Amino acid sequence: YITFRSAMAVLTALLVSLVLGPGMIRALRRFQIGQEIREEGPQSHHAKRGTPTMGGLLIILAVAVPTLLWADLTNVFVWLAVAGMVTFGAIGFLDDYLKIARRHNLGLTARRKFAAQTAVSLVFGVVLTAMASRGDFSTELTFPFFKAFTPDLGWFYVGLVVLVLTGSANAVNLTDGLDGLAIGSALVAAATFTVLAYAAGNAIVADYLGIANVKGSGELTVFCGAMVGASLGFLWFNSHPAEVFMGDVGSMALGGAIGTVALLIKQEFLLVVVGGLFVMEALSVILQVASFRLRGRRIFRMSPLHHHFELSGWDESKVVIRFWILAILFSLMALATLKLR
Repeated sequence: YITFRSAMAVLTALLVSLVLGPGMIRALRRFQIGQEIREEGPQSHHAKRGTPTMGGLLIILAVAVPTLLWADLTNVFVWLAVAGMVTFGAIGFLDDYLKIARRHNLGLTARRKFAAQTAVSLVFGVVLTAMASRGDFSTELTFPFFKAFTPDLGWFYVGLVVLVLTGSANAVNLTDGLDGLAIGSALVAAATFTVLAYAAGNAIVADYLGIANVKGSGELTVFCGAMVGASLGFLWFNSHPAEVFMGDVGSMALGGAIGTVALLIKQEFLLVVVGGLFVMEALSVILQVASFRLRGRRIFRMSPLHHHFELSGWDESKVVIRFWILAILFSLMALATLKLR
């Protein structure tokens, strides 16, 4: 049963993380793969300089191993989800590598990073649209609250894929700034998509809820379960004070994976609600930059949003836990829409 295999994926991913985590942290320290802190960041963060980074490699491994063990490897959706995680993780890996090699907190330029993300997203968009032309997928859109409104984008769906994947990857990346913040929020999103993937893959449940039934997408429940277990395991080491940071390799991989799953189960727009916290963080950066360029004034003390509350006097742990609460509220709102259609 998918439910049993998903539960085993959670446990396997957690076990992989807890067993391999200490050794990976020691190896990162040995090779002096430490975090560089931006000079304009909060002063309290400068004490974190040198903390091992690129721990996202552990997350990718902890997701991939259970998926290969417990998922149906003849299922194309499983491989697409793994590919989404690995390809975006590779972009993050390159960014982290350049930061470490240069001993500076700047890796890939924003233009090059976005170009790489766009190129990968275009490939996914073309693949999904080609699958739709063979009847193995659908380029129809589904919206929360409007189950009868399902416009078909056809080849324009490629553009939506680019928007969803680049947006998801960058939003999670921007959220990764405090100990445990990004991984805890990603855990909540992954748990939510575990439920959504199961519903989308079960014809009876999908019909009852009035959501799109995507044949074969139920196997993504196993992949999402693995993300939940890997997130729990990484949080063990990333909780305050963090022993290791995930780096861009982790945040990009998680963002790419979550965005890919949302596309595959036809919940592209519900992703905005599930990842509401990530959206808030990304919007805070966009608004801050736009306001400074247009008016010469800042809206927040510092962006992303979590830094604003830090500089407002909130303790780091308080910011993280309160943001986790917001992530859970967004998750519950997203699940509630399944019956409000």
